[in-house]
Formats: sequence, C-alpha cells, structure tokens
Amino acid sequence: MLVVDGHLDLAMNALHWNRDLTRSVVETRRAEAGMTEKGRALGTVAFPEMRAGEVGLCMATLIARAGASVAARTPTLRLSGYASREIASAVAHGQLAYYRILERQGQVRLIGDAPALAEHLRSWQEPEGAGRSVAQAASLMSAPLGLILSMEGADPILSPDDAFAWWEKGLRVVSLSHYGMSAYAHGHDMEGGLLPGGRPLLNALAACGMIVDLTHLSDQSFWEVLEAFPGRVCASHQNARALVPDCRQFSDEQIRAVIARGGVLGAALDAWMLQPGWIRGVTTNENLTLEAVADQIDHVCQLAGNARHAAIGTDLDGGYGKEQTPRDLDTIADIQKIPDLLRRRGYSEADVRAVMHGNWIRFFQEAWGGVK
Repeated sequence: MLVVDGHLDLAMNALHWNRDLTRSVVETRRAEAGMTEKGRALGTVAFPEMRAGEVGLCMATLIARAGASVAARTPTLRLSGYASREIASAVAHGQLAYYRILERQGQVRLIGDAPALAEHLRSWQEPEGAGRSVAQAASLMSAPLGLILSMEGADPILSPDDAFAWWEKGLRVVSLSHYGMSAYAHGHDMEGGLLPGGRPLLNALAACGMIVDLTHLSDQSFWEVLEAFPGRVCASHQNARALVPDCRQFSDEQIRAVIARGGVLGAALDAWMLQPGWIRGVTTNENLTLEAVADQIDHVCQLAGNARHAAIGTDLDGGYGKEQTPRDLDTIADIQKIPDLLRRRGYSEADVRAVMHGNWIRFFQEAWGGVK
C-alpha cells in the first residue's frame, strides 16, 4: 500500500551524517559499525527501504537552525545552532542542492503543484480494489521517490521578503520554529509566542501560497499562528498530549483546532513521543510496539469523528535510530505493518488508505487547487 510520510530529514542524514541514501540500510549500518554516536549503525531510512515499504511520497526537510546549540538543553539530539542565520541559510541551500542533484539522477522527483503530484501518483498508486502485479511491484524499486520540500524552523528565511524566493526554489511547507527560539517564534520547549518578525513572515507565506507546519511551536505560538495565518496548516509529525504528556505533544484542544482548519496530523514514531515516561538514553523500547502508533492515529480519528485528518509523519532517523522506535520496526519498510493494526481495530479499507496516504494527498491537492 502506498505510504505518504509527513516528515523525513533526508538531507540532514546525507549531509550531516554522511550517509549515502541510495545504499541500503544494511550497508549503512555495516559502514557505521563501531561508531558510538547516538543512532549510528541503527539507522532505519534509505531509498531502497523506502521503495520496499512503498513510501513513495514524503515531506523532505531543509533544517538548519541558528543560535545557541540545542545540545545544551537536549544533548541526545546533537542539533547544533549555526553561528548566524546567514550560515543557516547557506546550509539549507546546500540541502536543497542535494535534493536537486538526486532529482537530476532520477532518484527523486520534487513536487510543488497539483499536476506534478497527479503525475507522480500515477506510477505509485495501485489499481483500485486490487493489489500490484509482480511487474508493478518490481518497477517501484527503481521509481523516483516524491519529495515535497519542507523547512523545519524558518531561520534560513532571512527576511519575509525572501519567502517568495524560497517558493520559487521549490519550498512548499514551513514551520516557524524547531527546538528553542527561532528568529520568528518560540518553540515547544519554551514559553512565549511569535516574535516581531513572525507576523510579517506569516503574511509573506500566505501571499505566496505556502503551507504552515504547526509542529514544534510553543502553545502560545501555536494559537497566535492560527490567529494570524489565513492559509493551510498541518502538523507534519505530531502526537497527542492526552496519551503521552509533554509540551512537545498537542493538547486535544490543539488537535481539534488543526482539524477545524482542514489540517492533517502525522503520527510520529520517536519513542519518547509514544511511551509515557520515556527517559532518553535510559528507557529501552522493549515494551513499545507499533500499537502505540495506532493509538495515536486512533486518538486523532476519535477527536475528528472520522478518519480524514490522521496520517503518518514518522520522523525516522531524526537524530536517532531503531533503538528509539517501536521494537517491531527495523526499517521504514515496516510502516506496512500499520494497516493491519488499524484493520484489527475495525477501520474500513477506505479509512486505512486515507490514513496511510489519502489524507496527505487530498490535503496537498486542496492546498494547490487540484480539487474543489
């Protein structure tokens, strides 16, 4: 079954971890054997495994934050803040260049409008009511992966005037902050709202048609963004505070607000967002399975009263490896276990398909004018 993943840090893994994503996960683990840095030799994402798991479309990030090192607050994340926003912008442009190189090689296809999305889906969506033939399945192992470019933390956008230039370069989704404070807003681990540049940036993003990702915002920033931004919003990799209490998760009120705006929320697979009381570096995943991901999906569906707003946003290899995911996941290909978990809970086949790919596809079609 086709999977649309709302959040993968592909360029970060390639450029900052020096991982060749065209090689298999097994090859990369072997190359990293003996490395002691968190997540090394335990990666879960590479292009062969994405194709094997039919993860044919994802939001692929540009991530380069400026300012003080995040590692001072959360050492296991190892995400340094660059010394200036100009450096952060240059790094993000380098990540964009990486995706463009992959596109020229036929490994990926950058998608930024409804016609391009429709063309991409023609090669990835299986026939309605039928499984793929052997030949169709084999062809996917060399098919380009679809990437919708998303910026995680807006520091690389040096001013609101630069928003349209980023749109022209292919960027389609922007979150204002990551951990800590960006140039535009406070992140989830801080108290505070939008900064002086926040509203002008939101106005610029709305003017060029950008989607705003609400993930990682502080509670105050979240509500201020919803009030100030008239365009489409989503939460690319976001779990529920009711199930796993932490400021990183959304309250039920926030989830309902995203639903009310026609947004989609991608369930994240990071263990500390799935298991209450997880202590990074201490707790192990022996008691955590993909059932916890199904719990997150189901919670959003129950709040919505339907299955039109829950989706997948794995965040796999987002600074960790399989040691910090459900124990029944070895690589991203194991996302294909989720449909059966939902079926066992009574979800119809149409609802399962909506969660696995349909909701993200509809969201982008609507945002880009592809459907009425």
